[in-house]
Amino acid sequence: MGLPYKVATLIYGFDTRDRVLLMRRTQEPNRGLWSPCGGKLWMDEGESPHGCACREAREETGLDFMPADLHLTGLVSEHGYAGTAHWLMFLFEVKPRLKALPPPHREGVFAFFSRAELAAEKDLPGTDREQIWPLFWRHRGGFFAAHCHCEPGQANRWFLEQSSPRP
Repeated sequence: MGLPYKVATLIYGFDTRDRVLLMRRTQEPNRGLWSPCGGKLWMDEGESPHGCACREAREETGLDFMPADLHLTGLVSEHGYAGTAHWLMFLFEVKPRLKALPPPHREGVFAFFSRAELAAEKDLPGTDREQIWPLFWRHRGGFFAAHCHCEPGQANRWFLEQSSPRP
């Protein structure tokens, strides 16, 4: 039997000092690690990726965004992540700047990180550290699509399938 396929959004919000908002997750996947807020798409309801990102932002941060407030920066597929599922993730940058840190949420607590602080942070998901963050920074304002073939006990194999850095 194959692994389930999960579709999710990740939301990259920045404050006025250009620090990115991350959540230290209290639930799987990535419990105990810092990652952007977001969550699984309601596929059975036909939810769009933009709609999912707006809903997740509202649920987790209390902030209301419209699809026009989002820029689709990346599309990442992970084959066999952690040996439990295949993932298809839509990475959205929030265009409006965040003015305050959101309060703690049942799924985690929030903090802002500068790019240098993020580079030094040890508690990040492995695929985020390996490729997702470097690709995000290189394509911020543009677009990329990447695929990761994850094999337990082996190095992840990454394939950059589309690259359109910011002009």
